[in-house]
Amino acid sequence: MNRIALIGSSGSGKSTLAMDIGKKLDIEVWHLDAILWKPNWILTPREEQKQIQSQLVSRKSWIIDGNYQSTLDIRLEAADTIIFLDMPRTLCLYRVWKRRLMYHNRSRLDMQSGCKEKIDLQFLKWIWDFPRKKRPQLQQKLADLGMDKQIITLKSPQEVKRFLDKLKDQV
Repeated sequence: MNRIALIGSSGSGKSTLAMDIGKKLDIEVWHLDAILWKPNWILTPREEQKQIQSQLVSRKSWIIDGNYQSTLDIRLEAADTIIFLDMPRTLCLYRVWKRRLMYHNRSRLDMQSGCKEKIDLQFLKWIWDFPRKKRPQLQQKLADLGMDKQIITLKSPQEVKRFLDKLKDQV
């Protein structure tokens, strides 16, 4: 586990798990939301996103969390380990609302400065539709990867905790 890609719905716990794994394995963590969003929620152009991620994955070790479907293949091909947080949508929605309350009128630690936490109907709908629209695409991408990848799917906070406990025992 030297090059780890974390994927999953918004609110699934990608950033938190990335930081936890980074501490345990002493690997640098990269949050795509913090890298690809500029202040006031301006998204980096796609070509620049590709360049940034190509540079990140060329490193010896990394943990990168985020979906960004249009550049996902860059991370999946370079990763030796892919962790898919396949959490229930109700949990993801709860966490997004909780996060909104915690970071009211300010930026999260895993976000670009100047991107104040916000929620809108489109974002909530994206989370709600994730299991039906995005999960099958991700599962197909994972199924198409070579056998040299370690793919870990975690479906509950309890599974995440067990994974972290097991990781701690291995270090």
